Amino acid sequence: MRVSSNTIFDSNVAALGQQQANLLKIQQQVATGRRILTASDDPVAAARAISVNQADAMNTQYAANRMAARNTLSLADSNLQSVTSLLHDVHTAAVNAGNGSFTAADRRTMATELSGRLQELIGLANSTDGAGNYLFSGFQSKTQPFADVAGSISYNGDDGQRLVQANAARQIASSDSGADVFMRIKKGNGTFVTQPSTNTITLGANTGTGIISTGTVTNPAALVAGNSYTISFSVAAGVTSYTVTGTPTALASAMAGVAYVSGQAISFDGMQLDIQGAPANGDTFTVAPSANESIFKTISDLIAALNTPVVGANLTNSLNRGLNHLDNALNNVLSVQSSLGLRLQEVDALQSAGDDLSLQYKQTLAELQDVDPFKAYSDLTQQNTSLQASLKSFAAVSNLSLFNYI
Repeated sequence: MRVSSNTIFDSNVAALGQQQANLLKIQQQVATGRRILTASDDPVAAARAISVNQADAMNTQYAANRMAARNTLSLADSNLQSVTSLLHDVHTAAVNAGNGSFTAADRRTMATELSGRLQELIGLANSTDGAGNYLFSGFQSKTQPFADVAGSISYNGDDGQRLVQANAARQIASSDSGADVFMRIKKGNGTFVTQPSTNTITLGANTGTGIISTGTVTNPAALVAGNSYTISFSVAAGVTSYTVTGTPTALASAMAGVAYVSGQAISFDGMQLDIQGAPANGDTFTVAPSANESIFKTISDLIAALNTPVVGANLTNSLNRGLNHLDNALNNVLSVQSSLGLRLQEVDALQSAGDDLSLQYKQTLAELQDVDPFKAYSDLTQQNTSLQASLKSFAAVSNLSLFNYI
């Protein structure tokens, strides 16, 4: 077979071009540290790398979500710690206000102090995060949740909890409704509330020294849902007695003209309470189902009681009522704080798991995409040597001619 000089030349040029292309590819792999430069280099690995990259990007976004949730939850927790401290201070002030040596002026001074603490509490309830979102407004993150309207604090948010996608399968609430934290505090013992007279703020309705306890539930099955009760006292010939009536349903057993003994238990319809002191003729006490009362109203009622120049049992009953409601409010805030703590722990656990997952994704991508440096350097040297040898061989062959041998 006759091989022309053109054939030899073209074949060598093509071979040299291929070797140069191979050398360039190895040089690019060494420079970038990537084994796969185009999908055609390894279609299966390239497809897997795209999938892993997408999963890693999602995991990175989840990590950002968790960090934002953690910051918001931490701010809310710190805020509620301040609320807890404030409620402790108000509780201490209410206890001190019962000091019999205090004058009306002393109590008014304390009322002024509590007015300042009330405004501080409103400020804490209207706290925002770093992005200007209110912490306790539910879904209405840009709406100020609490406003003082003519001395009454209203809630303008909603009951929603903003959820953050913490990972592919878990959403975590990053906020709490201000209504649940500050407004929906059960009065009394949580089942019923006791109080003198029919007015919880006006002092002096009763003229005796009777002081009513918070009471307890002794038989839940005997409770009459929605029933309210009135305990009325009468004094005749030096003997004090009381009558208990229920509305809208009568008592399970009649209690009329029962002899009164200070501190002795009064039991009816699954409830038990006691009244200490000496109620006057015509004094009344009420027992009603527990309803919700805001922390703000509890403190406002304490302020009203301290500003009223009446002492004795009426002041004691008002302070006892306030102390009981402050305890309920404190327990509610601590319950929300506990929930925040649990969510913070879960966020930290998910963040740790997310970090581990991110490391696994990086390792998988390295295995799929990264070049083996030792093999790459070896291939580069080998390819360069091969190209140099081919160039020398081509130069020698291209100079061959029959005229040189004639």
